[in-house]
Amino acid sequence: MDDKNIEERVVALEQQVADLTARLVSEPASATPPRQEQTFWALEGLRSQIAGLEGGAVLFTGIVDLSTSEHYEWQQALPVETLLADDWAGPANTLAALGHPVRLTLLRRVLEGTRNVAELAEQEGLGTTGQIYHHLRQLVSAGWLRSSSRGLYEVPGERVIPLLALVMGTRR
Repeated sequence: MDDKNIEERVVALEQQVADLTARLVSEPASATPPRQEQTFWALEGLRSQIAGLEGGAVLFTGIVDLSTSEHYEWQQALPVETLLADDWAGPANTLAALGHPVRLTLLRRVLEGTRNVAELAEQEGLGTTGQIYHHLRQLVSAGWLRSSSRGLYEVPGERVIPLLALVMGTRR
């Protein structure tokens, strides 16, 4: 299968997920539990988009409304063949930045609206201001945080749902 065909399939898959997402947002939530055939609606949508693609594909998507009134919608899909062919050592530093409990707590606090170091230093268990700056630098370097000129930190929009998906993936 050539790269153009895979790219076309990924674009079509992204469009279908966007359509499903738009439909979910526009339809009111039901108090009745979903029917069994609706349980894997995203999986079934993915299956229909990758028909004929050997090895399958991986999709993750999400809609997030934060208490800060920020809204994010995001999705990513890639063929398994592409994922297995990637250099897995490349993302090591990005993933390693998430490997410290204080850094994960900092990310959660920033998502919740605590954006500057003074406010973060007031939080219990995050350490000294110097330690907080050290962790923030690691997160900025790995792309999990961005710092503005005013000393405020934010999780870049394109990282919000991937971050939450990674955290979700660690649940047992």
